[in-house]
Amino acid sequence: MVVVDSAIVVGGAGGLGAPTVARLANAGFAVVVLDRALPESSRAVASVVGDATDDEAVTEAVATAPGPVRVLVNVAGGSGRGRATVEDGEPHDLASFERALRSNVVGTFNAIRLVAAAMSANEPDLDGQRGVIVNTASIAGIEGQRGQVAYAAAKAAVLGMTLPLARDLAPLGIRVCAVAPGPMGTPAMLRLHGTLLEDPAAGVVFPGRLGRPEEFAELVADIVANPYLNGEHIRLDGALRLAGVPKEQR
Repeated sequence: MVVVDSAIVVGGAGGLGAPTVARLANAGFAVVVLDRALPESSRAVASVVGDATDDEAVTEAVATAPGPVRVLVNVAGGSGRGRATVEDGEPHDLASFERALRSNVVGTFNAIRLVAAAMSANEPDLDGQRGVIVNTASIAGIEGQRGQVAYAAAKAAVLGMTLPLARDLAPLGIRVCAVAPGPMGTPAMLRLHGTLLEDPAAGVVFPGRLGRPEEFAELVADIVANPYLNGEHIRLDGALRLAGVPKEQR
């Protein structure tokens, strides 16, 4: 019987997750989706409805995989409603700050710790590699803007985990990288694009447009395929650099 290597995409029903599922399937992986919503159409071999903060859901995704899980991609998260630390004299809601950390940081780490334990039992390849983990951060984690304190803190934490995770998991033959996308043309972003006061692609050096979700998926596949990429986070933003808000706009 032919054993097919498997991949788990957390958030695989979403705007960046769905093309990632398709790209990994094209690369020959049997892909399992873990998401709070079932994908409308997917190249996945199976879907588990649940949240990455739930141990049972993550364990079920691992058990559902038809072959050894060699790839984990964490795409789930989100920004929620942004607001300043003090707005109109009122302090930032603590619960929304905690939700941002839980969905972006706790869920990412929970999936990693459980899936990495399963990966550690895989047969190593010629380089000794047993698995690859790719996390999704954001350029907001590097250059967060006014009103993004919760989201920026969460994505900065995802970036901050990259190197220590790579060092922790190196003895097991597991690589860890992160992608920090700029503004991406997901279906949700495209729906909002015409209603925003400022073009989210403004400032992108080249090409002067939103990123395509397929370009995110291609970078994930490149990280998986390149055995010397480890402990690194990669910006995917067309050379966009976010400046701080001018004083007159504060």
